[in-house]
Amino acid sequence: MLETLGSLTASPWIYAVVAVSVVLDVFLPVLPSGVLVITAAATAAAAGAAGPVPVAVQAQVPDILALLVIATTSSVLGDMAAFRLARRGGARLDRAIARSRRLTLAQERLGTALVRGGGALVVIARFAPAGRSVVSLGAGKTHRKAMEFLPWSVLAGMAWAGYSVALGYFGTQWLGATWLGTAVSVIALFAAGALAAFVIRRPAPTAAPAA
Repeated sequence: MLETLGSLTASPWIYAVVAVSVVLDVFLPVLPSGVLVITAAATAAAAGAAGPVPVAVQAQVPDILALLVIATTSSVLGDMAAFRLARRGGARLDRAIARSRRLTLAQERLGTALVRGGGALVVIARFAPAGRSVVSLGAGKTHRKAMEFLPWSVLAGMAWAGYSVALGYFGTQWLGATWLGTAVSVIALFAAGALAAFVIRRPAPTAAPAA
């Protein structure tokens, strides 16, 4: 799989593939958007470590800044698409959410967090498996205002994209081999996802009764 992704990153289409994957994985969390970003960053790091790169090859090496901007922007666009869809959803979506304890709890916790101005949950959920989907749909379904959700979505996208790009780029520079840097970085991304999932699933603290 890593070899296939590695060949894809040598194509100028990598930016389009990353953008589409990041936008759509809010609806299809199985898409390997994080792996794509890491692999592209690892390819850029490997090219830089190899010394001067011919112009013809250099044009095909992913640009780190462009990769970061595209991943962040696509993340926000996907979040807002899911947010708008859930906000305008009808009875069918209501029934689907009601059947999911995960979505129901996310609605309750997210609504409280946004009202209090503490949308850190949105940022944490961006790293958890399917957490982005749960939070974006939950925010839309609870009819939060777009300007309550958007700033946290932007921060979440920046944090996730920055973390993924940094893993691929610096992991490859430190470990010296593209395949090894990519593999270790992917494991680190999954570890962050597991930690984020644990934090999200942890019961919210209850207020102490007044004396």
